[in-house]
Amino acid sequence: MIKNIVFDMGGVLLHYSPAHFIDLLSVNEDDKLRLMREVFQTVEWFQMDRGTITEPAASAAMKKNLPPHLHSAVDRLIEWWKLELRPMEGMAELLAELKGLGCRLYLLSNATVRQPEYFPRLPASQYFDGQLVSAFYQLLKPQREIYETLLRKFDLKAEECFFVDDSLANVEGAYCVGISGTVFDGDVKRLREVLQRAGIPLRPEQN
Repeated sequence: MIKNIVFDMGGVLLHYSPAHFIDLLSVNEDDKLRLMREVFQTVEWFQMDRGTITEPAASAAMKKNLPPHLHSAVDRLIEWWKLELRPMEGMAELLAELKGLGCRLYLLSNATVRQPEYFPRLPASQYFDGQLVSAFYQLLKPQREIYETLLRKFDLKAEECFFVDDSLANVEGAYCVGISGTVFDGDVKRLREVLQRAGIPLRPEQN
């Protein structure tokens, strides 16, 4: 029986699109490509989520490969949530209903140590019973250890958990420790249907 629903953050609870964040800056098309490559596709970007490098150190490394006129853009993109923090439509309502049904809700996110600064701004944040943010444990999804840490930290049974993430690799990683789940594609109605099939007695979707 599923008692605990575990959610990813970016791409699930909120819209997360590096290309969109870059579009919010006043840069030309060539510079957009440079920023995508030298910010979001760098080892340093993932090291920030793992908690093994500071933001200033990551920024300095990224700027070495970019012209000076893009240096301020690097700092703005590292703090992407200040450009835009847009909740996923319909997700807060779903979480409220799950909470009302007695489900316990948990967050499992690859994110930096700055996550506590912006997560409370999401309307869904109030419903969570616990959070595991990668940077505080120096682990990343889909490492097996991060799912095992989640289970230990909150004293959860894998067979009683259901994981929602927008990455197939991350969902598959959860399966490896016995946690069932689904890949979220932005369709909250479909997610409701998946949760219903998993045994969660959500009310029928209203047309």
